[in-house]
Amino acid sequence: DEEDYHYEDGLVGSLAEWGVSYGEVPLQSPPGGPARNGQELFDLPAIDAALEADPSIKVLAIQRSCGYSWRQSISVQEIERAIRHIKSKWSSRNLIVFVDICYGELVEDREPTHVGADLVAGSLIKNLGGTIARSGGYVAGKKKYVQAAMNRLGAPGVAGGATLSQNRNLYQGLFLSPTVVGEALKGASLIAEVLGGELGCPCNPPSSSFRTDIIQAVQLGTRGNLIAFCGCVQRHSPVGAYISPTPGRTPGYGDEVIFADGTFMDGSTLELSADGPLRAPYTAFAQGGTHWTHWAIVLEAALQEMQFPSPSFAVQKIDVCQQHDGSADDENRFLSSIGGGSSSSPQQVKNDMDLFY
Repeated sequence: DEEDYHYEDGLVGSLAEWGVSYGEVPLQSPPGGPARNGQELFDLPAIDAALEADPSIKVLAIQRSCGYSWRQSISVQEIERAIRHIKSKWSSRNLIVFVDICYGELVEDREPTHVGADLVAGSLIKNLGGTIARSGGYVAGKKKYVQAAMNRLGAPGVAGGATLSQNRNLYQGLFLSPTVVGEALKGASLIAEVLGGELGCPCNPPSSSFRTDIIQAVQLGTRGNLIAFCGCVQRHSPVGAYISPTPGRTPGYGDEVIFADGTFMDGSTLELSADGPLRAPYTAFAQGGTHWTHWAIVLEAALQEMQFPSPSFAVQKIDVCQQHDGSADDENRFLSSIGGGSSSSPQQVKNDMDLFY
């Protein structure tokens, strides 16, 4: 809200000061029930109505990530459906489709630019930075729009931003990013299988479900469980493990929030992180992990600290330091187990987590 950031001494740097207005069309469930895998869809008639009502609209922006909403992030297939409709029905308007693809890069076999997005942007301390990039973001897409973004970032004739002698880290991070994203996805599936399969915590997405980004949301039920889970993430992080995350008010968030991210690069949620708003149903949003076994270590501790209605499993210690020979068979058994839905027994979940070391 513009009024929340009003300063009598001068400009605040908002888009409104540049004459840019904003409107939003909510997503919708499809007719007849929830979407496949719980994913909400674009309301194309409502988008058409908004475009019809305001001929000045130039850019349609899509946020792929779920944010703190209890829904799946938007798939490339759904983005393609919207872009095809817009480019066909409104071809005379030359509308620009921009997609914020943060957390979604390299998860599917296509990116939004493959299906018609004019411009995309993301963070280099998330997927494409591969945990190596020290800071930064990127834009990609059609040349004229990338060039326009470069001009806005700097000045016409002085395009682009400062790389701060970090090109080597940027390129190495990009090279490593497919591997790290793959580990983050396996870790997310493990979280969903352990907390959703036997403990019954609602998970979005479920362990065996289609994924379009690396975010794993888990409803932990109580304020204490959310704080305990984030505390375990922090204590088992390589940096700042002595710090206890404390809920607090953060600008831009409507509720108290808690963050756990003991990372080498400040804010690099691809390394290992969890956060969430302190409101019912107390959902933890977990992401990252340079190897899926890091999440197994976190879960071993978290299961002993969180309180659930089925204490016989919740307090069972999961010994994660046994019987791993590093073979491909171990990896295949793990992937098979976390893809099997919620039918695993407590002992099977324990065995699955015993695969490494």
